[in-house]
Formats: sequence, structure tokens, C-alpha cells
Amino acid sequence: MTPAQTLAAAPREDQFEPTVYHEQKSAQGSALDIRDFNLWYGAKQALHDNTLDMQKGMVTALIGPSGCGKSTLLRSLNRMNDLVDGLRISGQVLVDGFDIYGPGVDVIALRKRMGMVFQKPNPFAMSIYDNVTYPLRVDGITKKSILDDTVERALRAAALWDEAKDRLKDSALGMSGGQQQRLCIARAVASDPEVLLMDEPCSALDPIATAKIENLITELRGQYTIVIVTHSMSQAARVSDNTAFMYLGHIVEYGATETVFTNPKVVRTNDYVTGRFG
Repeated sequence: MTPAQTLAAAPREDQFEPTVYHEQKSAQGSALDIRDFNLWYGAKQALHDNTLDMQKGMVTALIGPSGCGKSTLLRSLNRMNDLVDGLRISGQVLVDGFDIYGPGVDVIALRKRMGMVFQKPNPFAMSIYDNVTYPLRVDGITKKSILDDTVERALRAAALWDEAKDRLKDSALGMSGGQQQRLCIARAVASDPEVLLMDEPCSALDPIATAKIENLITELRGQYTIVIVTHSMSQAARVSDNTAFMYLGHIVEYGATETVFTNPKVVRTNDYVTGRFG
């Protein structure tokens, strides 16, 4: 498709119908309930009236073209956007019924409930063991038996125990990129969060390492609520239960992943998943 054809195929920015919802529901209920959420960076509005009910124990994928607000929404879930100058929000993000943007919220405690995995692996310049136990040490936990048990539990959860158990004192920087990303996942689950937030966790990895991360996401389904931002529609189709398609800061459609990709209810969604724009 030529640039001109792509531009012609792209939907108009000023036409947004109400979001269509047809998501799968979890027997465990809601994990994150986003209600009429808006976000501004100074005068620029990045998110518009987003409402989304993410289900416990399920994998939710956020898809859409670059700049559509996927990562902004993800980072709003653990208030990482608080660090941006000029930030302003309206609406609610509810976790277990309380608004994480309400008065008196302990943001540090909130982030312990929301494990975060970034685009590029970011292990600390310390041993594998110390990377995994870092969140516990920050909380003042130093008992060796607890730290040892946590390391094994977290590395097993990240499908890394067999590869790392004999080199726990080695530097994490000596691991491959895929191993480093799984180590970051182990570090994220070490403090036993309720939710794992993943921002393009495979974008810097080769296909083999990507497959391992995707298999890991599948294995962690049910143990954690997982929210993944991805530019790869095939990845979203492989790993997620529900998918939200975003465009220009709006959630256009949120539904069961199979339906979003094979029988979307909104023309704009269909145009994106079939490659007419994006």
C-alpha cells in the first residue's frame, strides 16, 4: 500500500463512536476497573474517556498504531506517569474497589502490587540472586531462608531456574537478552504482585527468545492478571484472552481476542487488524 493509499484508508480523527465491548469474563471478577479515564500532558490530551474492565487471571492485550496511547494507559495503571511534568488526569482506576488516584494513596505500595516489565531488559549490575531479591531487600527482608525460597520460586515462575540455579552469584549482565528479560519478570514477581504490566516485552528479542517469553505468559495466566502492550498483532492473538484496540487515545473496541481478530464489531478495528492502516 502506498503512503497516499495508507493515508486515504486511515479513519478520520474526529469521528469516534462509543466503544464496543464484548470481552471474556473471568470467574474471579475484575482486577482493574478503568472508568472514564482522561489524561493530559500539559495542554495535549493523550487519553480520552477510556473505560475498561480487565479481568483477574486473564491476559489483556493493548494494540494499536504507534502513538495511540497504549503505553500511556499501561503506565497509568501503576502511576508511573506521575513523574511527567504537567500531567493531569480525570476519571478513575479502581483496584479492589479503591481509586488508585484517590487522596492518600501510597504509590510505592501500589507499585508493589503492579509488577512492571519494560521494552528492553533492564537487569541491575549485580548478581542474578541479588536482582531477584532486590525488591525484598528494599522492604528490609534479609533472612536468608526467605530470600533463597523467593529466588527459587521467582526463577521457576519465570522458567529460568534450570538455566540459572548453578550461576546465581554470576552477574546478570552476562546473560543473554532473552534470559535477562525473564530475569526481569522473575524480579517483578518476587514481591508477589497481583498484576504484571508488560510494555512491549519482546521488542528487543529474537524470535526464539520471544517464543520463550510468550510461552511464559501463557504459563503465568491464571496466577497473575497480565496486561501487555504489543505492536505485534500476531503476538496479541497468541497470548491474550481479551484485546483492546486503541486509536488516537480512544479505546475503540474491547473484546475476546478471537473475535477482535476474526470478527470485529467496529469498522475501524477491522481496518487496523486487516492492515488497511497502522
